[in-house]
Amino acid sequence: MPNHDPELRQALREAASAAESFPNRFDAEVWLVDMQSRLAGMKWIKLKNRKRRLEFLRLVHQEATRAGISPEMVLAVIHVESAFDRFAVSRVGAQGYMQIMPFWKREIGREDDNLMSMATNLRYGCTILKHYLDKEKGNWIRALARYNGSLGRTTYPEKVLDRWQRYWFYQ
Repeated sequence: MPNHDPELRQALREAASAAESFPNRFDAEVWLVDMQSRLAGMKWIKLKNRKRRLEFLRLVHQEATRAGISPEMVLAVIHVESAFDRFAVSRVGAQGYMQIMPFWKREIGREDDNLMSMATNLRYGCTILKHYLDKEKGNWIRALARYNGSLGRTTYPEKVLDRWQRYWFYQ
C-alpha cells in the first residue's frame, strides 16, 4: 500500500542523483578494513568476495553519509532486513539489501530503477530511513518502526539496535 508522503517522495527524487563520503584516505581505510573484517567473519553472508564486500561497504558509507545517517546503523538495518542478501525478496514484495517496496519507484516517477542494484537499493533505503529519523526528531526507535511499517511496536527497532550494538558499533 503506497505511502503518499510528498516530503519523502521529494527526498527520494532528489537522492536519485549524487554522492561522496570519507574525509580522508586514512579514515576510509580504517573504517573499510574494520567493517570488511566484521563482514568476512560472518560465514552465513553471501558477500564472500573481499572486493565485493569493500564495494558494498563503500556504497553503504557513501549513501549513509549523503543521507546524514550512521553507516553502522544502516549495516544493522541491512543485517536485520535481508541478512546481506542483495536479492532478498520479502513475503510482501520488499526487495534487496534494505528491503525497499517497489511502489516507491512509481511514487517518484522512476519505474525503470532496479531495486536489486546495490547502489539504487542503498540510495532509496538510506533516504527513507533519514526521512523517518527526521520526522521522529532523532528518535531511532520510532524511525526504525516507521521504516519497518510497525510504528507503535518495538520488536523490530530493538532487533536492529541489538545488531548495531553487537556487530556494527564503531567509535
